[in-house]
Amino acid sequence: MTDPGLILGLAFRILVAMLLGAAIGLERQWRLRTAGIRTTALVSVGASLFVVMGAVGLGQDPGADPTRVAAQVVSGIGFLGAGVILRDGFDIRGLTTAATLWCAAAIGSLAGAGMEIMALIGCVAIIATNTLLRPLGRFVNGRQRHGASPQQADDEEAATDYMLEVVTSDKSEPRIRAMVLQAVDRPEYTLRSLDIRPGKSSQTKVLAGVSAQHAGSTAGLEVAVQRIGLDPKVTSSRWWPAESDD
Repeated sequence: MTDPGLILGLAFRILVAMLLGAAIGLERQWRLRTAGIRTTALVSVGASLFVVMGAVGLGQDPGADPTRVAAQVVSGIGFLGAGVILRDGFDIRGLTTAATLWCAAAIGSLAGAGMEIMALIGCVAIIATNTLLRPLGRFVNGRQRHGASPQQADDEEAATDYMLEVVTSDKSEPRIRAMVLQAVDRPEYTLRSLDIRPGKSSQTKVLAGVSAQHAGSTAGLEVAVQRIGLDPKVTSSRWWPAESDD
């Protein structure tokens, strides 16, 4: 394969797969989920490369079936998706993230097959599903809890997720991060995620996602915000209930 036009065309397909995969992962990383921008971008690019290999590379062999490569991508991504699914007591976490990875592979396959417009439409549909349908899911869950018995409602709200955010300077980030980890190291909390994000004017955000064993267990977070907020290098500190979906 030495045709420059063909090479540029295939490179464009791979670039589209990478950009669309990164766009899908942006929503996941913003919500501090397991698979972020790089993971979904790599899944999309990998699927695109496999499809290109099957369509262009193996397609020149009369006895080869390029469609089998795409089919193996669909089944093979299941092993990667299974790695982000976690069992937490009676709850299952990571299903939405695993489904998003599966969809990212589909976007990469479309881009690799030269269907860039369909890949773009699919990317928009995936992002819309993960964002616009979220309020509908919360509404349905709220209606279910409202119609359930008090004991059932207590069981459904047994685990509640919270986010703790601290804004500090770049130089003080390691020390403040250690303070945040120490603050959430309590029997009633389980640390789910820890993310460091750059802010404005040489500031850094330290975001910790924690799960409480019981709804309303926020006393520890209140104490953490008060103590960490006393540090002169801390610009602001706060906590809020986080969404407990995947």
